[in-house]
Amino acid sequence: MRRAPNPSRVHALSLPNILTYGRIFIVPLVCGCLFVGGDTARWTALGLFTVAAVTDFLDGYLARIWAQSSPLGRMLDPIADKLLVSACLLMLCAVNTITGWSLWAAVVILCREVLVSGLREFLAELRVSVPVTQLAKWKTTAQLVSIGFLLAGPAGDGVLPHNTDIGLALLWFSALLTLYTGYDYFRAGLRYVLEDPPE
Repeated sequence: MRRAPNPSRVHALSLPNILTYGRIFIVPLVCGCLFVGGDTARWTALGLFTVAAVTDFLDGYLARIWAQSSPLGRMLDPIADKLLVSACLLMLCAVNTITGWSLWAAVVILCREVLVSGLREFLAELRVSVPVTQLAKWKTTAQLVSIGFLLAGPAGDGVLPHNTDIGLALLWFSALLTLYTGYDYFRAGLRYVLEDPPE
């Protein structure tokens, strides 16, 4: 009897997956722009980041409407998101756009991403699915918008007064959402973590 084709192999080069690959490829380019510095590099970083943020919406949407969802896509999509957010936050701290008390907002976001990823990996071994909540999607949107303002940074301050301050305020807002959604995930998964192992 002929086996059904593996969906990951069939859709490996589908447009939704290509968009996800592109988002991963953009991460070092954005970091490189921040490393170079200067207004032109800042605007370039923002442009690349905006493209990556748009693909974050498009890849999942296209995969659903074209019935091209695959295990490969479901694995890479959250990885691409976390790489983009984490790398940008680290570089923004390195170039002193995020400083002082605002560093704690970045630390909260980074710690939550690592902890929830670990929880998801543990629960995956138990074949327990933890669905993404609507609030978690808003959290991701708030993170992306705040990072967009911060990528423009000093260059954006010349166009929009207090651009960087707006970005930092949104970063704190997204950090609060991050704490709440992280608590939600752990509350949902804790009963599996604390279960006695089967005899």
